[in-house]
Amino acid sequence: MLEQIFILLIALVALVWSADKFVFGASSLARNLGISPMIIGLTIVAMGSSAPEMMVAATASIQGNPDTAIGNAIGSNITNIALVLGITALLQPLAVSSQTIRREIPLILAVTALGYWVLIDNHFSFIEGIVLMCGFATYIIALLVITLKKTKGKPSNDPLILEAEQDVATAVNMKLSLLWLGVGIILLPLSASFLVDSSVFIAKAFGISDLVIGLTIIAIGTSLPELAASIMSIIKKEDDLALGNIIGSNIFNILAVLPIAGLIAPGNVDALASSRDAPYMLGVTLLLLVLCFSRNSGTFRITRAKGILLLLSFIAYQVLLFSQLS
Repeated sequence: MLEQIFILLIALVALVWSADKFVFGASSLARNLGISPMIIGLTIVAMGSSAPEMMVAATASIQGNPDTAIGNAIGSNITNIALVLGITALLQPLAVSSQTIRREIPLILAVTALGYWVLIDNHFSFIEGIVLMCGFATYIIALLVITLKKTKGKPSNDPLILEAEQDVATAVNMKLSLLWLGVGIILLPLSASFLVDSSVFIAKAFGISDLVIGLTIIAIGTSLPELAASIMSIIKKEDDLALGNIIGSNIFNILAVLPIAGLIAPGNVDALASSRDAPYMLGVTLLLLVLCFSRNSGTFRITRAKGILLLLSFIAYQVLLFSQLS
């Protein structure tokens, strides 16, 4: 058992590290190919934080554990809002003025409701996976079109976009870019495979379901990039990016991570995913919207008190999960 726990921890570290190197290599390669930092920041860097979830979802589904993949997507969204944003606000209250974020907070609620609707019948079909993936493609295209239309080739004055551009790493030469990209491509699936294998072993040893292991250990582990990114953002005084990373990651989790289970291993899912976990994810997302729009002003303020409320909602969810284990 101790050996499996050790493997799980090492796999988590390797997964997060390889995802970071994958994003660095891909971003550097894109810059070398002449793609603008704004486009890189809104696509490669933004999606990069969800790379661990995507790889875990694919690995778990291929190995016949789609509930782990579904639990990872749902649990990561709850963790991002309740734990990551809660800790971030507790460390440093956030003042967010980006119009892009104002537009995407209602969108994240709609996307989360769509994810809940897909799971409500306790069955995840291949067609539903296709629908969510099409939604992801539409979201990315719409985001780029709207942003490019507003900027019209000029520097954007939106704080989120400006901070996303600054967050793009300086390019290295083409050989190093390809090297780091290759390291990420190789280590991401390898570490995800070890993570899923050790998680399933531990879950069976303690009588925990695949769903719960995805909702807890794996979800918290794969949300570490969001936590690190948010902490770095507040250190750099980039409050908009701290919240923007979480919103973007949650949208990606529903539209790009969740459908992997339906595409690779369609079929019935654990009934608790629709009766307990998806509703809680929807509730936490609604709480975020209420906290952000609690004042009629051009700036969102996530205070320490709101951060404590979010953390309490995360603790309450963990209590709910483990109180139902038998």
